[in-house]
Amino acid sequence: MNPQSRRTGRPRSAEADRAILDATRAALVDTGWSKLTMGDVAARAGVAKTTLYRRWANKNELVVDAVAAVFDEHLEFPDLGDLRADIEAVVLQFAALLELPEIRTALMAVVAESTRDPRLRARIRTEIVDRQKRLVLLGRARAQDRGDLPRDTDPAPAARAADLIFDMVAGTVVHRALVSGEPVDPEWTRDFTATLIHGLAAAPLTAG
Repeated sequence: MNPQSRRTGRPRSAEADRAILDATRAALVDTGWSKLTMGDVAARAGVAKTTLYRRWANKNELVVDAVAAVFDEHLEFPDLGDLRADIEAVVLQFAALLELPEIRTALMAVVAESTRDPRLRARIRTEIVDRQKRLVLLGRARAQDRGDLPRDTDPAPAARAADLIFDMVAGTVVHRALVSGEPVDPEWTRDFTATLIHGLAAAPLTAG
Protein backbone atom coordinates (compact mmCIF):
# COMPACT_ATOMS: atom_id res chain seq x y z
CA MET A 1 0.00 0.00 0.00
CA ASN A 2 1.19 3.48 -0.82
CA PRO A 3 1.99 5.23 2.52
CA GLN A 4 0.41 8.41 1.19
CA SER A 5 -2.92 6.62 0.71
CA ARG A 6 -3.05 5.47 4.35
CA ARG A 7 -5.58 7.36 6.47
CA THR A 8 -3.90 9.12 9.35
CA GLY A 9 -6.91 10.79 10.94
CA ARG A 10 -7.40 14.42 11.79
CA PRO A 11 -4.26 16.04 13.21
CA ARG A 12 -4.43 17.27 16.76
CA SER A 13 -4.95 21.04 16.99
CA ALA A 14 -2.52 22.98 19.16
CA GLU A 15 -5.04 25.83 19.22
CA ALA A 16 -7.75 23.54 20.59
CA ASP A 17 -5.34 22.15 23.19
CA ARG A 18 -4.51 25.65 24.37
CA ALA A 19 -8.18 26.64 24.54
CA ILE A 20 -8.98 23.52 26.57
CA LEU A 21 -6.13 24.01 29.04
CA ASP A 22 -7.01 27.69 29.47
CA ALA A 23 -10.65 26.74 30.04
CA THR A 24 -9.57 24.19 32.63
CA ARG A 25 -7.65 26.86 34.55
CA ALA A 26 -10.66 29.20 34.43
CA ALA A 27 -13.00 26.45 35.64
CA LEU A 28 -10.66 25.64 38.53
CA VAL A 29 -10.80 29.28 39.63
CA ASP A 30 -14.58 29.57 39.26
CA THR A 31 -15.79 26.20 40.55
CA GLY A 32 -12.86 24.44 42.21
CA TRP A 33 -11.65 20.94 41.49
CA SER A 34 -14.56 19.04 43.02
CA LYS A 35 -17.20 20.72 40.81
CA LEU A 36 -15.13 20.83 37.63
CA THR A 37 -16.60 18.69 34.85
CA MET A 38 -15.41 17.74 31.40
CA GLY A 39 -18.64 19.15 29.98
CA ASP A 40 -18.07 22.53 31.58
CA VAL A 41 -14.50 22.68 30.28
CA ALA A 42 -15.64 21.73 26.77
CA ALA A 43 -18.28 24.45 26.80
CA ARG A 44 -15.82 27.08 28.01
CA ALA A 45 -13.29 26.05 25.37
CA GLY A 46 -15.88 25.98 22.59
CA VAL A 47 -15.19 22.36 21.65
CA ALA A 48 -17.24 19.19 21.62
CA LYS A 49 -16.97 16.81 24.59
CA THR A 50 -15.78 14.15 22.15
CA THR A 51 -12.83 16.41 21.28
CA LEU A 52 -11.96 16.63 24.97
CA TYR A 53 -12.20 12.88 25.55
CA ARG A 54 -10.01 12.13 22.54
CA ARG A 55 -7.24 13.99 24.33
CA TRP A 56 -7.85 13.26 28.02
CA ALA A 57 -9.57 10.24 29.54
CA ASN A 58 -10.76 12.08 32.65
CA LYS A 59 -10.57 15.34 34.51
CA ASN A 60 -7.58 14.25 36.61
CA GLU A 61 -5.40 13.90 33.52
CA LEU A 62 -6.73 17.19 32.17
CA VAL A 63 -5.96 19.08 35.37
CA VAL A 64 -2.44 17.63 35.58
CA ASP A 65 -1.72 18.80 32.04
CA ALA A 66 -3.16 22.25 32.75
CA VAL A 67 -0.80 22.61 35.73
CA ALA A 68 2.13 21.29 33.68
CA ALA A 69 1.47 23.88 30.97
CA VAL A 70 1.58 26.73 33.50
CA PHE A 71 4.89 25.50 34.91
CA ASP A 72 6.36 25.02 31.43
CA GLU A 73 5.40 28.55 30.40
CA HIS A 74 6.23 30.53 33.53
CA LEU A 75 8.90 28.68 35.51
CA GLU A 76 12.46 29.19 34.34
CA PHE A 77 15.93 29.13 35.85
CA PRO A 78 17.34 32.64 35.50
CA ASP A 79 20.97 33.34 34.69
CA LEU A 80 21.92 36.07 37.16
CA GLY A 81 25.61 35.21 37.25
CA ASP A 82 25.55 33.76 40.77
CA LEU A 83 24.25 30.39 42.00
CA ARG A 84 22.70 31.82 45.17
CA ALA A 85 20.84 34.53 43.26
CA ASP A 86 19.68 32.03 40.64
CA ILE A 87 18.22 29.68 43.26
CA GLU A 88 16.53 32.49 45.17
CA ALA A 89 14.91 33.73 41.97
CA VAL A 90 13.56 30.35 40.90
CA VAL A 91 12.23 29.62 44.41
CA LEU A 92 10.31 32.90 44.41
CA GLN A 93 9.01 32.17 40.90
CA PHE A 94 7.77 28.76 42.02
CA ALA A 95 6.16 30.18 45.14
CA ALA A 96 4.37 32.82 43.07
CA LEU A 97 2.90 30.12 40.83
CA LEU A 98 1.69 28.22 43.90
CA GLU A 99 -0.21 31.35 44.92
CA LEU A 100 -2.36 31.15 41.78
CA PRO A 101 -5.76 29.84 42.91
CA GLU A 102 -6.04 27.32 40.08
CA ILE A 103 -2.57 25.88 40.75
CA ARG A 104 -3.11 25.72 44.51
CA THR A 105 -6.48 23.98 44.07
CA ALA A 106 -5.30 21.63 41.35
CA LEU A 107 -2.09 20.45 43.01
CA MET A 108 -3.69 19.67 46.34
CA ALA A 109 -6.53 17.80 44.62
CA VAL A 110 -4.56 15.68 42.16
CA VAL A 111 -1.90 14.77 44.71
CA ALA A 112 -4.65 13.55 47.05
CA GLU A 113 -6.30 11.62 44.20
CA SER A 114 -2.97 10.08 43.19
CA THR A 115 -2.67 8.28 46.53
CA ARG A 116 -5.43 5.99 45.24
CA ASP A 117 -4.53 6.04 41.55
CA PRO A 118 -1.08 4.78 40.47
CA ARG A 119 -1.68 5.88 36.86
CA LEU A 120 -2.39 9.42 38.00
CA ARG A 121 0.71 9.39 40.19
CA ALA A 122 2.76 8.31 37.18
CA ARG A 123 1.26 11.10 35.08
CA ILE A 124 2.13 13.71 37.72
CA ARG A 125 5.69 12.39 37.72
CA THR A 126 6.14 12.41 33.94
CA GLU A 127 4.19 15.57 33.06
CA ILE A 128 5.18 17.81 35.99
CA VAL A 129 8.07 16.46 38.06
CA ASP A 130 10.31 15.03 35.34
CA ARG A 131 9.75 17.99 33.03
CA GLN A 132 10.65 20.52 35.71
CA LYS A 133 13.83 18.68 36.69
CA ARG A 134 15.27 20.31 33.59
CA LEU A 135 15.65 23.45 35.70
CA VAL A 136 18.00 21.66 38.10
CA LEU A 137 20.10 20.27 35.27
CA LEU A 138 20.26 23.68 33.60
CA GLY A 139 21.17 25.45 36.84
CA ARG A 140 23.88 22.93 37.72
CA ALA A 141 25.40 23.17 34.24
CA ARG A 142 25.52 26.97 34.39
CA ALA A 143 27.01 26.93 37.90
CA GLN A 144 29.66 24.45 36.76
CA ASP A 145 30.52 26.61 33.75
CA ARG A 146 30.99 29.60 36.06
CA GLY A 147 33.04 27.58 38.54
CA ASP A 148 30.43 27.87 41.30
CA LEU A 149 30.17 24.06 41.45
CA PRO A 150 32.70 21.33 40.61
CA ARG A 151 32.11 19.51 37.35
CA ASP A 152 30.55 16.06 37.45
CA THR A 153 32.97 13.20 36.96
CA ASP A 154 30.44 10.37 37.10
CA PRO A 155 26.98 10.71 35.48
CA ALA A 156 25.23 8.36 37.92
CA PRO A 157 25.93 10.35 41.12
CA ALA A 158 25.24 13.54 39.17
CA ALA A 159 21.76 12.30 38.23
CA ARG A 160 21.04 11.33 41.83
CA ALA A 161 22.23 14.74 42.99
CA ALA A 162 19.89 16.46 40.54
CA ASP A 163 16.97 14.37 41.84
CA LEU A 164 17.85 15.22 45.43
CA ILE A 165 18.15 18.95 44.73
CA PHE A 166 14.80 18.98 42.96
CA ASP A 167 13.13 17.11 45.82
CA MET A 168 14.61 19.47 48.39
CA VAL A 169 13.53 22.62 46.58
CA ALA A 170 10.11 21.54 45.32
CA GLY A 171 9.21 19.58 48.46
CA THR A 172 10.19 22.36 50.84
CA VAL A 173 8.44 25.14 48.93
CA VAL A 174 5.24 23.13 48.37
CA HIS A 175 5.13 22.13 52.03
CA ARG A 176 5.67 25.68 53.26
CA ALA A 177 3.25 27.32 50.82
CA LEU A 178 0.47 24.72 50.59
CA VAL A 179 0.68 22.64 53.76
CA SER A 180 2.00 24.98 56.44
CA GLY A 181 0.53 28.07 54.80
CA GLU A 182 3.61 30.14 55.61
CA PRO A 183 4.96 32.85 53.32
CA VAL A 184 7.77 32.14 50.91
CA ASP A 185 9.20 35.64 51.13
CA PRO A 186 12.67 36.96 50.25
CA GLU A 187 14.00 36.59 53.81
CA TRP A 188 12.89 32.95 54.11
CA THR A 189 14.18 32.29 50.60
CA ARG A 190 17.62 33.65 51.48
CA ASP A 191 17.82 31.41 54.54
CA PHE A 192 16.63 28.38 52.62
CA THR A 193 19.09 28.97 49.80
CA ALA A 194 21.99 29.38 52.22
CA THR A 195 21.06 26.11 53.90
CA LEU A 196 20.72 24.35 50.56
CA ILE A 197 24.11 25.53 49.29
CA HIS A 198 26.20 25.31 52.43
CA GLY A 199 24.48 22.67 54.55
CA LEU A 200 23.01 22.92 58.03
CA ALA A 201 26.30 23.37 59.88
CA ALA A 202 27.63 26.22 57.76
CA ALA A 203 24.52 28.27 56.93
CA PRO A 204 24.04 31.31 59.19
CA LEU A 205 20.46 32.50 59.12
CA THR A 206 19.58 36.12 58.55
CA ALA A 207 18.62 38.18 61.57
CA GLY A 208 14.89 38.42 62.18
